[in-house]
Amino acid sequence: MAVFPHPLLPASRLQPPRFDYAPSGLTALDRLTGGLPRGALTEICGPPSSGRTSLLWTALATAATRQETCALVDAGDAFDPVAAAEAGVPLDRLLWVRCGGDPERSLKAADQVANAGGFGLIALDLADIPSRILRRIPLVCWFRLRRAIEGTPTVLLVVTPQPVTGTSAALVVEMKGARGMWSGAPNARLLVGGVFEVAPRKPPHREAASFLARTAWAR
Repeated sequence: MAVFPHPLLPASRLQPPRFDYAPSGLTALDRLTGGLPRGALTEICGPPSSGRTSLLWTALATAATRQETCALVDAGDAFDPVAAAEAGVPLDRLLWVRCGGDPERSLKAADQVANAGGFGLIALDLADIPSRILRRIPLVCWFRLRRAIEGTPTVLLVVTPQPVTGTSAALVVEMKGARGMWSGAPNARLLVGGVFEVAPRKPPHREAASFLARTAWAR
């Protein structure tokens, strides 16, 4: 017969983990969530043109202002370093890993970077990988990534088109489509930016926030 050294507690009495939080750089989001949890996995999900890249770049730029070294594992080779630099991402503090559209290679690269340590923020950008492929990734892979940074000051961001990380994520943020902002005459309008909605889904929040992102030519 098994003997347990400590009495078992019902799930209702278990305390949720407590995290230190790092500012995301997006004030509206930080007011709702307290920021991005360190030593935990955060998933940013949303369709194309939902503001997910703007939030990712903002988080990278904000981490760099804290003199933290960042890593971006770019699954779809979608990162534009020129545009990112114009948006405020300091490339001299960023490790960029290109993975050629291979999600398996991307997971292995993220695991190696996470286990190497020393990064303030690690981002795994899977936004351009089809959801049907991402849903095939076993949950244990996400838990392995999470365990690699548990107890460290590292923020781990995973960017996806739809939620796929399940119970491994401490924070899930859903991005929604933008309301375009235009300038100029009715027959010669120029898109200058968009207002995006960001809604924390885990832990559940009743409120959502919005933020403005301007196009490069309107800055």
